Amino acid sequence: MSATNEIGVAIVGCGYWGQNLVRNFWELEDARVMMVCDLDSRLLARTLRRYPTVEPARDYRAILRHPGVDAVVLATPVSTHYEFTRQALQAGKHVLVEKPLAKQVREVLELIELAECQHKILMVDHTFLYTAAVRRMKQLIAAGHIGDLLYYDSVRINLGLVQSDANVLWDLGPHDFSIMDHLCPLDPVSVSAVAARHLDCPFENIAYVNVRFSSNLIAHFHLNWLAPVKVRLTLVGGSKKMLVYDDTEPSEKIKIYDRGITMTQDPERRARLLAGYRNGDMLAPQLDSTEALRLAAGEFISSIAQNRPPLTDGASAYRVVRLLEAAQESIEQNGREVELGKPAMPQVPGPERLAIVPP
Repeated sequence: MSATNEIGVAIVGCGYWGQNLVRNFWELEDARVMMVCDLDSRLLARTLRRYPTVEPARDYRAILRHPGVDAVVLATPVSTHYEFTRQALQAGKHVLVEKPLAKQVREVLELIELAECQHKILMVDHTFLYTAAVRRMKQLIAAGHIGDLLYYDSVRINLGLVQSDANVLWDLGPHDFSIMDHLCPLDPVSVSAVAARHLDCPFENIAYVNVRFSSNLIAHFHLNWLAPVKVRLTLVGGSKKMLVYDDTEPSEKIKIYDRGITMTQDPERRARLLAGYRNGDMLAPQLDSTEALRLAAGEFISSIAQNRPPLTDGASAYRVVRLLEAAQESIEQNGREVELGKPAMPQVPGPERLAIVPP
């Protein structure tokens, strides 16, 4: 760390997401963007026109050798995440990496152990956990306002972007799996999934995933690169209230419905059940407008300065990759249900996993 207590940051990958990362880290008071790295000289030139004091590099090893770089931020293809993260940790750098952290659970566990041995912060960019909508949903569920969770239903579809090194499950799934993992204070017990390839695509571009929990909670995910419209919709059903999260809405992203069904027995006919329907009010709470990536970048820097685990730490990455790996195994076995067994890193319920409060 520099004498001014600023944390030196290097961003690797100057594409669309890399540009957003550079901008957000540049605006943090406690961080200093020292270097940017990319194989594409045109992307480097575009970055330098906006941030002329940043040192460019086309060789990743130059960042690892730089004494002023305290932390490395990886916005690179999924296939590079494990190796680049491993090299950065071995070089004594803190690491923030795009989702997913790695392609295999064993690789994630290895990186977690390496970060602990090196006494460095390892964080994964599960950006949606820092959105105001997900933070409010977490608060409502943790406070018991929704009641017992009954179901979790998620749709994330659009036309593209088809990835060159990952299927739709590994591209879109980490978003929704990380949100579910954050909101649901239970460990999943099994995963089943089916997927299909179309239009000569080398990877699956449509997938349906089911996740079961030890309770009666069940989660379903629809992931699709071939849809004519963009849909980002999540429904969370509880015994007291229900949540609808529509990320495409410009303002009312969360709606809380005081609706439900109550089942009672008919005293005259013991075998007969009566359904009582509750149709209460709908509330759309006002949400904070702070950019989620700004909060994620700030969380990374503050976790380094305070030497504490970030919200989306290695354990969070492990639980998401565990679901992805099981879903991929189920796809390869034509939808067979895959038992997860006891997790190496269980979910942390309660206020310990409440999202960051914006500055």
